[in-house]
Amino acid sequence: MPKPRYAQMSLAATPYYHCMSRVVRKAYLCGIDINTGESYEHRRQWVEDKLLELGDIFALDICAYAIMSNHYHVVLHINKAQADNWSNDEVIYKWHQLYKGSVLSQNYLQGVNLSKAERNALKEQLEVWRERLMNISWFMKILNEDIARQANKEDQCTGRFWEGRFKSQALLDEAALAACMVYVDLNPIRAKMNKTPETSEHTSIKTRVDTALKAHHPNDKRQQPKNLFPLVGKPGKDMPEGLPFKLNDYIALVDWTGKQTRKDKRGAIDQNLPPLLNRLNFEKENWLHLSTHFESKLKGLVGSIISLKVACEKMGYKRTVFKCCCEQYFP
Repeated sequence: MPKPRYAQMSLAATPYYHCMSRVVRKAYLCGIDINTGESYEHRRQWVEDKLLELGDIFALDICAYAIMSNHYHVVLHINKAQADNWSNDEVIYKWHQLYKGSVLSQNYLQGVNLSKAERNALKEQLEVWRERLMNISWFMKILNEDIARQANKEDQCTGRFWEGRFKSQALLDEAALAACMVYVDLNPIRAKMNKTPETSEHTSIKTRVDTALKAHHPNDKRQQPKNLFPLVGKPGKDMPEGLPFKLNDYIALVDWTGKQTRKDKRGAIDQNLPPLLNRLNFEKENWLHLSTHFESKLKGLVGSIISLKVACEKMGYKRTVFKCCCEQYFP
């Protein structure tokens, strides 16, 4: 029997998760419907705006995203330390950006004197909200609900808009994280929507490249996009909070992989592997295969066999799941 969603996500195993949602009906989420010729391109901006807005509210950092014609991808980092450091006032303010809250929280903000019992009840309520504000399922629920309501209103119809619940993959180590982020950032290239990563609208890689071109020191996290989890460098004792890759190394890896993916670019690129690929100890063939088939070849937990065994033990699995897929591709 498959495990419920809450049992598939464990901070003890990893804070990084790849999520994807796809529309259920033939009408497009975005782009141009080839059957009717009607354009839904503006909806891509809806998704991107809401995604980044929720990233500012939740204790979830956005590592990578790509908004496609009938689905979207996002790689998220659960930032428990950030949520734990929020004051009660911050939790109320953030939750009220999503919902009306409760009578107790409304009265608290209005300066009404609460009894001891009411203060205790509010405190318990805030801990529930704090947990929800770092919960990926709540993040995806609110994002998908908002887009579905807007799309249904525009289409003048009712009913389900998304294809069931979102899909998720746990990214257990650096290699899995890097492979998944590049896979997400190159989605428009594989779909032939764009020719280069820097021209791929509504993707995290375009946002990172656009900001880097204007920065004096692109690898400085303070000069990277504020609404994306920064790339700060190789893991170490003094590494600041952020992704364990340097920005210039990551952009070079995405560019190199994108050129390999495009048939018109094969044979016209430098044969030297990008430094980040060497650091991750990936074989070239495995890397290129994952950059185009990450979702179809890998399910659930993704990473090296060592990372997989540790994660399964922490999550209470009686055996090492997804072993055959991971040992085939990951170093």
